[in-house]
Amino acid sequence: MVLVLDNYDSFTYNLVQCLGELGAHPVVRRNDELTVNEAEALKPSQLVISPGPGRPEHAGISVELIRRLSPQIPVLGVCLGHQAIGVAFGARVTQSHRVRHGKCSTIEHDGKGVFKDLDEAFVATRYHSLMVTRDSLPEDLKVGAWASDDNAIMGLRHQYWPAHGVQFHPESILTEAGSRLIQTFLEM
Repeated sequence: MVLVLDNYDSFTYNLVQCLGELGAHPVVRRNDELTVNEAEALKPSQLVISPGPGRPEHAGISVELIRRLSPQIPVLGVCLGHQAIGVAFGARVTQSHRVRHGKCSTIEHDGKGVFKDLDEAFVATRYHSLMVTRDSLPEDLKVGAWASDDNAIMGLRHQYWPAHGVQFHPESILTEAGSRLIQTFLEM
């Protein structure tokens, strides 16, 4: 069972549909509907932290749940979830230089983690006004992907635990490799 933590975002069910189409069994809970202990007691095989409005520090149990479960199971954070992974491990999230809502960028990556077996560059859809800042990354977080047009961090991964974040939306119809990226996550 894949626990999907819903941060009150309309894209959450696009992610849920994609997970289901790939053979996963997603269970959705809102970020303020359960405690970290209750989420852990569900014994998920993977955790997906959804996009959402606002800052990751205000996204219910998102940050605390990432800290608790990422040493145990694979975690994928999307957009706000990606930012929550950054915050969970000590990075800063700041205002983007340019708001990106429904904008496509070419994403380049290092071919590791959720980017394994993807083309070395692909187009992805971005919906964000905040971003994880590169100069604030702790040693445990590695940049796995970046936007070719503005060099913004588009993918993070924990150096030791299976925690992965993507700033773009893999579930968007305009993201070329999104389904494959999610499949790679499910295979972890």
